[in-house]
Amino acid sequence: MTTVGFLYPGHAAEDDYPRMERILGDGVRLLVAHTDGEDLHAVDALLDLGAHHRLVDGFERLRPHGPQAVVWACTSGSFVFGWDGAAAQVDKLATATGLPASSTSFAFVRAAHALGVRKVAVAASYPPEVAERFVGFLADGGIEVISLTSAGIVTAAEVGRLPDEDVVRLAAGNDHPDAEALLIPDTAMRTVGLLPRLESELGKPVLTANQVTVWEGLRLVGDTRSTSRAGALFRTGTGENGSR
Repeated sequence: MTTVGFLYPGHAAEDDYPRMERILGDGVRLLVAHTDGEDLHAVDALLDLGAHHRLVDGFERLRPHGPQAVVWACTSGSFVFGWDGAAAQVDKLATATGLPASSTSFAFVRAAHALGVRKVAVAASYPPEVAERFVGFLADGGIEVISLTSAGIVTAAEVGRLPDEDVVRLAAGNDHPDAEALLIPDTAMRTVGLLPRLESELGKPVLTANQVTVWEGLRLVGDTRSTSRAGALFRTGTGENGSR
């Protein structure tokens, strides 16, 4: 049995994880523990949201269930620290838990590389000053953002209430013809059930936050299962294991 733990801030789209568990089938458990902090897409609030003590406190709720790896399931609460800061964040988490660890921001970079993608469009829910930090993070990972849209949504709770049709419009309306993939970087947005539709409409890979977070968790433990129901990323398998 593959068991991966996810540290998820607050409450918004955490039901994407049991949904992914059902898609992946038998032999996998995706455990979610909620962390606390202010629900605000602002740099200072996000730096606090990703503080080490919050992640460790959340992991203590996962520990009794025996996860084999742990992922900080928050894009903005990791990339806001910059590449080196996000690396330190997951290194400290790995040391504190004794497990392979990563975060959604690194998951996006690894997923793009796994698909051979170097030029992307980003359809972000965040305000521009936050979204621009994601662009910088991707650049440090060798990914060029050729188109960025910022929806300017202030809280994760608001993102979690978006109807499916709004998510589809956000994706379809903010692609770029030269982009090799579209990235939607907010774990507060429900996207897992929409991946086949999104990729069909855009005609290219779509990488979304909860999708890549699960993929990264499986990769950390060497679980290479694939499925045709979670986008092009999961048709590739999850590659080799290892931290960050």
